[in-house]
Amino acid sequence: MPAPLIEPVARLIESFARLPGIGPKTAQRLTYHLLRAPDGEARTLAAALVAVRDQVVFCERCYNISDAPLCPICRDPNRDQLRICVVEEPLDVLALERTGEFKGLYHVLHGAISPIDGVGPDRLKIRELLGRADEASRSGSPFDEVILATNPTLEGEATAMYLAERLEAVVGIVSRIARGLPVGGDLEYADEVTLIRALQGRRAV
Repeated sequence: MPAPLIEPVARLIESFARLPGIGPKTAQRLTYHLLRAPDGEARTLAAALVAVRDQVVFCERCYNISDAPLCPICRDPNRDQLRICVVEEPLDVLALERTGEFKGLYHVLHGAISPIDGVGPDRLKIRELLGRADEASRSGSPFDEVILATNPTLEGEATAMYLAERLEAVVGIVSRIARGLPVGGDLEYADEVTLIRALQGRRAV
């Protein structure tokens, strides 16, 4: 019969196990790593967790993570103010920013429409996006382009279609990020949907 865990250890394992992508075994390894780690490492982690809860907020305009009412991207006057990229999560903003390709603004939905999971448009930041587009249109400077960069999943596609129908009347162009074969991938391993998207998105060389 295994020895019972003392309460603080069991509570930390349980807390780690509730995080996405972390199972019971990984939760145990993380907990025992912290038990063996220098005192400063554990306290630094604890302080970082508290700081995230106390100091990080959502941007009032685009709903990306921020340390102020407006995030650094929304505060940057050098960004293209007439082009918005719509993403599902704040991590998607980080991924796109790493490319250095997009110079406009963002809007984070915090999810995708998924009726099977009970997630409708009212659960996301869709009303706020439509409000931004309407306000820009009424001011005489409508957005030149809204790029729908939701994930290439059923939920992401449904969300993109829903947004496109509601945005096309008040913005210049509603576009969708291209989907297709990843660089370095082999045709023989690609699924049918990916191949169809790659063919549909072909362009002149």
